[in-house]
Amino acid sequence: MAATAARPLDRADLEALDAYWRAANYLTAGQIYLLDNPLLTEPLRREHIKPRLLGHWGTSPGLNLVYAHLNRVIRARSLDVLHVTGPGHGGPAALACCWLDGSYSEVYPDVPRDGEGMRRLFRQFSFPGGVPSHIAPQTPGSIHEGGELGYSLSHAYGAAFDNPGLTVAAIVGDGEAETGALATGWHGNKFLDPVHDGAVLPILHLNGYKIANPTVLGRLPHGELDQLLMGYGHEPHYVEGDEPFAVHRALAAALDRSLDRIADIQRTARTGGPGAGTRPRWPMIVLRTPKGWTGPEKVDGLPVENTWRSHQVPLSGVRDNPEHLVQLEEWMLSYRPADLFDEHGRPRPQILRHVPEGDRRLGSNPHANGGRLTRSLPVPDIRGHAVEVTGRGTSAHSPTGVLGGLLRDLTAATADRRDFRLFGPDETASNRLQAVYEATAKNWQEEILPTDEHLARDGRVTEMLSEHNCQGWLEGYLLTGRHGIFSSYEAFVHIVTSMVNQHAKWLKVSRELPWRMPIPSLNHLLTSHVWRQDHNGFSHQDPGFVDHVVNKSPEVVRVYLPPDANSLLAVADHVLATRDRVNVVVAGKQPSHDWLGIEEAVDHVDRGVSVWEWAGTDTGRDPDVVLAAAGDVPTTEVLAAASLLREHLPDLAVRVVNVVDLMRLAPAADHPHGLGDHDFDAVFTTDKPVIFAYHGYPWLIHRLAYRRTGHPNLHVRGYKEEGTTTTPFDMVVLNDLDRYRLVMDVVDRVPGLALRAIGVRQRMAELRNRHRSWIREHGEDMPEVLEWTWPG
Repeated sequence: MAATAARPLDRADLEALDAYWRAANYLTAGQIYLLDNPLLTEPLRREHIKPRLLGHWGTSPGLNLVYAHLNRVIRARSLDVLHVTGPGHGGPAALACCWLDGSYSEVYPDVPRDGEGMRRLFRQFSFPGGVPSHIAPQTPGSIHEGGELGYSLSHAYGAAFDNPGLTVAAIVGDGEAETGALATGWHGNKFLDPVHDGAVLPILHLNGYKIANPTVLGRLPHGELDQLLMGYGHEPHYVEGDEPFAVHRALAAALDRSLDRIADIQRTARTGGPGAGTRPRWPMIVLRTPKGWTGPEKVDGLPVENTWRSHQVPLSGVRDNPEHLVQLEEWMLSYRPADLFDEHGRPRPQILRHVPEGDRRLGSNPHANGGRLTRSLPVPDIRGHAVEVTGRGTSAHSPTGVLGGLLRDLTAATADRRDFRLFGPDETASNRLQAVYEATAKNWQEEILPTDEHLARDGRVTEMLSEHNCQGWLEGYLLTGRHGIFSSYEAFVHIVTSMVNQHAKWLKVSRELPWRMPIPSLNHLLTSHVWRQDHNGFSHQDPGFVDHVVNKSPEVVRVYLPPDANSLLAVADHVLATRDRVNVVVAGKQPSHDWLGIEEAVDHVDRGVSVWEWAGTDTGRDPDVVLAAAGDVPTTEVLAAASLLREHLPDLAVRVVNVVDLMRLAPAADHPHGLGDHDFDAVFTTDKPVIFAYHGYPWLIHRLAYRRTGHPNLHVRGYKEEGTTTTPFDMVVLNDLDRYRLVMDVVDRVPGLALRAIGVRQRMAELRNRHRSWIREHGEDMPEVLEWTWPG
């Protein structure tokens, strides 16, 4: 960032800041209340008021205040600043400010910066066919959805990583500060490299109240709050009061001190000055102002300003209560709109004195529209990382271990451009991705001891034992135009389910906005999965994240279950090139059978679902039964079942199908990757029993395929919430997903087979019983399971 110091404020500066703030407050209130008469050029009447009053006033004056002062320092110092607003319920404030700086009218020309544009700005807010009441993708300059609280700091730090010229002003609401995600978000400063990263300036806005209660931090004694923030590693600067010009002076001074300190930290680190290489104490601002400041002090005899009653709509009965209507008019006129806007409704020059120009405006910063900055990743040719398959199922590799080599080379290929990172909660090596440490280290700004491994100030593997932070960091990184992967134990990625939900909603809406450029996809690698958590036990066995993800917009979500190492390479190559997606990839880390050569794997991923003719016995004839699998362990069990059927029922025509792209099971009308009915029926048939072995909860397959012609013939085996600390094969037995159970299902479901194959079924049941006895005596799986390979 530039080290240029701002000149001292004079009276004209203060008056311009205050005029901008009053204008933003006026526009904020107008959005909540008005359908018409935006400049109050005539007495306010009932028909000027919206029939449904929606929105949030309480936090907005503070947000407008910060926005006004950020404008000043951006212009004075030629800064590149992105703002992240934690109190998302301040949606009308963000809209007001980007309308004032002209950004809004540039992306929405039908809402010009004049009186008619003001009327449309007011009318559309929280109105059918308009814009949401919280900060959303429709808001220029935003990367942060306001529907759920807690992620402002993690998004801000994610945006700052590998962005050395960027300063991110993160406004943290004191209600938001009570969330678990935000509480860990303060620790982002332990991962911020002042050499290669930008800066984050947290601004903790204490207005004292949530919806109906005081806030924890708002009521903390000053000394205790100071100790808390100092303990988080910050240097807090305090601004408080309710006299506007005094607050303007104090906030301007605090911003200048903070930005001077940031410039000093970065200069020292980047030039190797005294103290370089040690974690700095980054500045932050604590802004304490009244909730609902400048709004009605009392309504119906009850205090409103500086209480929880100002949180949403301070005057709720304006259309039907004449006293409220008068009070609203007095409130809005107190901002002196005639002094703020000319006769055409355009902002007067004084208001725009400190507003930056072009991409420096907070509403136009390109980092808030990250697709403008995105470059395609130089993913190495996956064929150079493929495992050789000389005989199907005769060799075994760790799929994620093989992927680690690809990610290592990708990390090396992006060393200079620094636009790819790997995020995860202390599990990179556990998930067999440790090859990346040959190209980069783990990012660490704290003390590094001689016994530590793979830690460095400039590392691009970012680990913290907080799934919330990892998810938020990656989202901030992606939303500002870079690429990454979040790897996690499958059972615990649920921790960020609601965050993924918000991101998926953001993508759905942003895809509908022509001015929002596509951003790199959110890629989740779920490993250490349910079927190989036999050592950690029941608490680590949960494949249900996929069930939640498929609820999201079909334009956004994709789910992949590669059956082997080469298939995982092909999936990774695909998802890293996609945009505006939430890609969930489920793959094991333990050695598993190799089934497909690399070209076969690429073709299989392209198709999404394939008949594996080499595994079936239906060549040249209709199948008697279809054995289908989705997932690495289910694939092994299906193929083992197919080999048993070859041995014991050689005349049975068995078709083997593998599904790598789960959404291919959905109808084409429901999902872009869905198979048309003709193609689905060609693969699965319309009248033959289908025994489907699925990685997760079995009812998801039924849900995806329930409208297919052959659905009555579909029988799904999967995880049914049976688990413990046991052997790998016992896990599939406990859930009736094992090869012997699958053979029994075939015998039970193929017409006419139950009588003539009763001996086969009995033999399979005996093997299941033998398995139970064996593991209790030997502590490991039976030799015929451990040593099994494909007989072909």
